[in-house]
Amino acid sequence: MKQFDSIICIAQTAWKGNFQKAAVQLMTELSARHRVLYVDYPYTLKDLAQGLTGRPDMPIQEMVRLRNPLVRETPKQPEGELYVWTPPVILPINWLSDGLHDQLLGWNTSRLIHSLRNVMRQLNMQRPLIINTYNPVLGVPLLGKLNECATIYYCFDEITTAGDWMSRHGKRYEDIFLQRVDAVVTTSETLRQDKSALQPETYCVKNGANFELFNQARQLAQEQPPTNPIVGYLGSADNRINIDLMEYCARTMPDVTFQFIGEVHEPELTKRLADFPNVTFVPPRQPADLPPLLARLRVGIIPFVCNRHTYTIYPLKINEYLAAGLPVVSTPFSILDDFAGIIELADTPENFAQALRRALADTDSKRIQQRVDMAQRNSWEHRAREFEEVIQRIPKAWRQEQPA
Repeated sequence: MKQFDSIICIAQTAWKGNFQKAAVQLMTELSARHRVLYVDYPYTLKDLAQGLTGRPDMPIQEMVRLRNPLVRETPKQPEGELYVWTPPVILPINWLSDGLHDQLLGWNTSRLIHSLRNVMRQLNMQRPLIINTYNPVLGVPLLGKLNECATIYYCFDEITTAGDWMSRHGKRYEDIFLQRVDAVVTTSETLRQDKSALQPETYCVKNGANFELFNQARQLAQEQPPTNPIVGYLGSADNRINIDLMEYCARTMPDVTFQFIGEVHEPELTKRLADFPNVTFVPPRQPADLPPLLARLRVGIIPFVCNRHTYTIYPLKINEYLAAGLPVVSTPFSILDDFAGIIELADTPENFAQALRRALADTDSKRIQQRVDMAQRNSWEHRAREFEEVIQRIPKAWRQEQPA
């Protein structure tokens, strides 16, 4: 029997955006069986200033309370309850020294707690389960402040390689948080092994796919099969991309179009690839607009460098490609044993190009169906069930029924 009346997600990622997010997908699925409150990204005065000067992705009206910051979103099931709340604007403190950061963190946290308790009273959430998604800096001072029955840390990336926005203070707070939470859920086996050193109750629930959405690409491709050899990368193009590998493929495969769909955060990528006539960059799209783009692809790629950061990743895009029925070619950047026989791994630029040629020729209907079936098994619906199994292992969150 569950010991909580609701789930409150303390998020590090914004609810809205141009790409699929693990926390958003997971909370949406959990809302089918639990009342869920998603506490949106903690926007700062810096974010507010950027929004007021033209940055389009800032919920300005909610941040300054010109619009209700509490919104009821569409849950997974009609009878479910899913709310998204924009917290009050806080001070930007990540850039500060440890001592000053920690002092001002207390002010930020107090401001958040006061407002969040009011929202909890409004929604009659009295005994929540807290799921902190990759925000240990706020997680530590929030412990025990919300009358929670238990706290789970949902860790989907290695914090020491996350960049200054998180790694500057995140590591020392994560070490404390890991030891004080009731359980940890990671999205890769490598992360699970790492975090279990400080928290024995650490489990792995891998990223899933919005199967219904991305399988639309397969249906569109069946209606109008792609004719041009287009190889696509979906998602943020950042320092994870092996630029040498991509440059080699673009140069040696002039008959193939290489398409990057999403934001580009690595200037060197465009600097070295933009002059190739067979390389295109497509601006980010809302998730609902992605299936027609994927339907025109012949292969999906994950050309990551192999390093400590990428070794901890279980990429969302791998199951999204498969849901679309696409062959997948990837570097062996992490443990991808689950996909043996389904995707192809290539460790050098030459091998990657050869693997792309094989993938472009792979039109076997049985192989396509194998890919789709695997993605369906790895859907967020199934991942949410796995996450609930972890919840049921936490005594403070779930009391086991005693046999009569």
